[in-house]
Amino acid sequence: MDEQTRPTTIPDQLLTLGMQAGKIRAELETARLKLPKNTVDDLQHLEITLGHISEKIESFQREHNNLLALADIGQVINSSLELDEVLTIVMDNIVRLTKAERGFLMLRDEKGEMVTRMGRNWEMESINSSELTVSKSVVGRVINTGEPIITTNAQEDQRFIGQESIVAFNLRSILCVPLKVKNELIGVIYADNRIRSGIFAESERNLLVAFANQAAVAIENARLFSSLKRSLEEVTGLKNLMDNIFASIASGVITADIENQITLTNRAAETILGCTSNDIVGHLLIETLASVSMELEPHLMEVRATDKAITDLEISHISPTGSIVDWRFNLSPLKDAGQKTQGIAIVLDDLTERKKLEAQRRLFERMVSPAVIEQLDPNSLQLGGKRTNITALFADIRGFTTFSESQEPEQLVKILNRYLAAMADAVLMQEGTIDKFMGDAIMAWFNAPIPQPDHTLRAVKTALIIRESVENLYKELPPEYHLAFGAGIHCGDAILGLIGTEKRLEYTAISDAVNTAKRIQENSARNQILISRDAFGRVSSEVIAKPHVNMPVKGKTQPLEVFEVLGLK
Repeated sequence: MDEQTRPTTIPDQLLTLGMQAGKIRAELETARLKLPKNTVDDLQHLEITLGHISEKIESFQREHNNLLALADIGQVINSSLELDEVLTIVMDNIVRLTKAERGFLMLRDEKGEMVTRMGRNWEMESINSSELTVSKSVVGRVINTGEPIITTNAQEDQRFIGQESIVAFNLRSILCVPLKVKNELIGVIYADNRIRSGIFAESERNLLVAFANQAAVAIENARLFSSLKRSLEEVTGLKNLMDNIFASIASGVITADIENQITLTNRAAETILGCTSNDIVGHLLIETLASVSMELEPHLMEVRATDKAITDLEISHISPTGSIVDWRFNLSPLKDAGQKTQGIAIVLDDLTERKKLEAQRRLFERMVSPAVIEQLDPNSLQLGGKRTNITALFADIRGFTTFSESQEPEQLVKILNRYLAAMADAVLMQEGTIDKFMGDAIMAWFNAPIPQPDHTLRAVKTALIIRESVENLYKELPPEYHLAFGAGIHCGDAILGLIGTEKRLEYTAISDAVNTAKRIQENSARNQILISRDAFGRVSSEVIAKPHVNMPVKGKTQPLEVFEVLGLK
């Protein structure tokens, strides 16, 4: 469309009228010099009238331009929901519309206090925090009354005479209006000029009030969006955290709804069940846990009926490969935020390897003293040992070789174990260390690995307990199963540690003192307890003993002086 055909707008028409009025006034001024006085007076009156018309036209044009500016600004400030961006747009347009030197926007924070959120100058630049100086008196009055304030010269305004901020900062023109949303004050807009007076008029106040109404809605929307966005980020972060935690839980977790249809599972459950998530989620519990369904179903029914959890439920079953599998279940009602039961939650642990290790440890503890086990570190096993003073004890069953000739192997082992168990219990009762079982004999020592100042006395007490235990066995077993024992005790230094190879290790004690105790035991009579002179010297004040015939011992040049233990004092 060209210039000749383009329709004119109201501002264009007003501008044309104003120009025409001005032209007429100029022509009248020229004609007045040539006309009579009465006519001149009429022309002056007409000129004044045309001046008023021009002013009205200019005022109307300014108001119209302001309305257009408000419409444009409304579109701009509502084009974004980012709070900082909205605040910047608002303040730049305020400074531009009011022709202020500076503009500030203050909002209530979470504590209800008014805080400056944005400061901009006429060059559309952010104002440094050190320059965020406003009239607290003006701002305070707007906050208290909820009404806008305009002053053309704050230095002379009777309402603010003597106010420190106005005097100290040399404030002149000030314009301050409230920001309201649904009649609730959320902040204020403040504009001023520290140099010029009278730059703000009622038109600027009305313009700023109208603009503030739009800005308040835009700011509140941006704040709500920011809050919603922050909440969404927190929820998303929390969900991601919970997903990571859920996925990393070592125990299997399965949830099912009230129809027993699985709704959720984690990686651990997939590993334990040997299935993928697609094979689990959406399927019935009875299908997914088919191998234990018969044992598990009554407990699931109990949880649903009582709304109470069941913990540490262990179920053993045969896996598809034919091996025994041990599972532990913790069942609990699955509740929503309102504590209404929505299904059931299952925590599943595979105990198969743990139970196997526990069984192996129990077997190991029956083969090796628990005290020795506690001293061993599987991660730092080394061949060799350390020198320690110990009391060694050997005890064996007398007549066992002859007895074995008349017994079936099964019965023989059964009777042997009864006597060896009595000996082992006696050692452990006195906190001794069982080194090994040697056929029908037992080897033990005291004072290692746990120091025992009375280790020799403990060895003597052990031998006496063995004698008592054997006598008790006589009351339980028929006469043909009555076997005797013999015991030997000696003390001295020994090397305690791991002997053998990395493939086959044995924790034992090696020394002449150990060998001597073995020799003494071999020379003991039926149900006799013999103790060396060195050992007896340690316990003579607490043990009743009588001298025994000196004993020739292999490897010794002189016979060994020994005593027979009769009892305790």
